[in-house]
Amino acid sequence: MTKVLLSAQALRWLLLFTSILLLAGFFIPMLTLTKLIVVSHSFSIVTGVWQLLQEGHFFLFVVVAGFSVVLPIVKIVLLFNLLHPNTTSPGRRKRLLHLMHDYGRWAMLDVMVVAVLIVTVKLGALASIKIHPGLYIFGTAVLLIMFATQQVVSLLESENPTSKKNGLSH
Repeated sequence: MTKVLLSAQALRWLLLFTSILLLAGFFIPMLTLTKLIVVSHSFSIVTGVWQLLQEGHFFLFVVVAGFSVVLPIVKIVLLFNLLHPNTTSPGRRKRLLHLMHDYGRWAMLDVMVVAVLIVTVKLGALASIKIHPGLYIFGTAVLLIMFATQQVVSLLESENPTSKKNGLSH
């Protein structure tokens, strides 16, 4: 099976598009909770994280904000930097790429699923949940970040075939 390999320029455009989707996914409502058919409240990632902080759920605030907001932004910034070979030394570049490729792929999506599951289980039969476009936009951005990471890994490996021998490949 032949792998599709995007050029560095195409990856930059993909990352720009992904950044726009990610930012939109942070602010566009993801779901509306309706309690006892009378009280409705819509949540985006930003409003949900803010509410966790206001209600004193500091640990959940740190976990959800860290993995759903900070990590994706850091990952996109690092991917942009990795596509510009003069920004980091080859050794550091390889370590960052290896770390992102190994651990970054599961972090954002799993935490979002767990957060939605916690809300659903916590409410039980007392409320209904209506899904909004923000969930799909954020999910698409997460998947595109994973795809872009895989593409950057493949691109850098094709530019430097010795990186496969040094444990960068999977």
